[in-house]
Amino acid sequence: MNKTTQSTPHLERKLGPVMLWGLGVGYVISGMYFGWNLGLEQGGTLGLAIATVFIIIMYLTFTFSYTEMACAIPKAGGAFDYGMKALGKDWGFFAGMAQNIEFTFAPPAISLAIGAYVNLFLPTIPTVAIAIAFYALFTTLNIYGIQAAATFELFFTILAVLGLVLFFFSTAPEFELDNLKHNALPNGWSGVFAAIPFAIWFFLAIEGVANVAEETINPQKNILIGFGSAIFTLVVLCVLTFTFSVGVNGWETVVFDPANNEASDSPLPLAIANAVGKQHIMFKLVGIIGLFGLIASFHGIILVAGRASYEFGRVNYGPPALGKISPKFKTPANALLVNMGIGIVALFTGKTGEIITIACFGALSLYIISMVSVIQLRRKFPNMERPFKVPFYPVTPVIALIIATVAFVAVTIYNPIQAMIYFGILIITYIWFKLTNRKQFTHGDQGTADHR
Repeated sequence: MNKTTQSTPHLERKLGPVMLWGLGVGYVISGMYFGWNLGLEQGGTLGLAIATVFIIIMYLTFTFSYTEMACAIPKAGGAFDYGMKALGKDWGFFAGMAQNIEFTFAPPAISLAIGAYVNLFLPTIPTVAIAIAFYALFTTLNIYGIQAAATFELFFTILAVLGLVLFFFSTAPEFELDNLKHNALPNGWSGVFAAIPFAIWFFLAIEGVANVAEETINPQKNILIGFGSAIFTLVVLCVLTFTFSVGVNGWETVVFDPANNEASDSPLPLAIANAVGKQHIMFKLVGIIGLFGLIASFHGIILVAGRASYEFGRVNYGPPALGKISPKFKTPANALLVNMGIGIVALFTGKTGEIITIACFGALSLYIISMVSVIQLRRKFPNMERPFKVPFYPVTPVIALIIATVAFVAVTIYNPIQAMIYFGILIITYIWFKLTNRKQFTHGDQGTADHR
């Protein structure tokens, strides 16, 4: 038995607190470079600002609540594992599927933005072709090994943060407070709710830090450091990015590309062009570094998506092949390849905003189920070892739960088609899950128990 256990490929612990900070910020930092600006079209400066304040509160309360579970149950499945233990296999399934949808749909949205950025310099190469090439490249890197993948992520994350700092210094001289007030609420208070998915995009996927817990050295301590330092960094970057982008020349100029008057995936280049001109070295430099920011998130979410899908397959809640580890590279190669295939299919829709919204549905579902799980775990397992306990319990998880629920309802009302797609995916996969033979369920439950 011991020999079998030793010979079975498994995830290796190689990540420390600095790597976790790099992953946490890296998963999210593309949200500073694109996507959020589409919320300005919906809500204007004030509408998106109000939505963002509530989303920041949600993420702060959610992150510290989620960290309690991540330190107590350091497993690759993240919300899936927490939901399983707290709420049972059905709700665990929904938590796992919500997580898989979030992490699977976020990369194609980012890769489209990567294609748009590269297309600025190589206009003869189609955006989708660029996106597919990046998918293949970074899936291969993730298959190669966690140490190389995390080191790469840290390097590009640091570059992306430095790029934002350069952006702040370049636009600061042109900042005017009146630009923040111009046409601040064009669609009334309904615009606040319509802007919610794009406010979420500022922080979406921060929870992915928990999914590398099985590859973290001393996870009970380092997961807390990684989560805490990452969310603090991201809140500061979010506020400064929003303020300086809009403060240069009003919100319209970071939404609509003057070349075609269509919504742009490149808000920071638009803002800096208004500040210093397209011929200025800072315009080119921030544009190039912005690409690194997109790559950091693209690469990081591919990494964490592989772990989430791997855990789903490992306990037979998804196709068992997803739960296999590459004997050579010690990484979830099958899960990474399947996620790449799904992402490439999503690419061909070419609709960044819609893909972001579907990813947000998955994220909000995950947040809601996870906050219920925090409360339920406290009730069911009061004596479970918790290296970190969320401050001000139960107020903290309840605040996150209320905001996430309101946000979910609002996003559903304002995006009915994307809601139908999201719920359709959940229903179809759940029917498949329930129709799977009972023997597989038995093995899945046992496997889940073993991993506890």
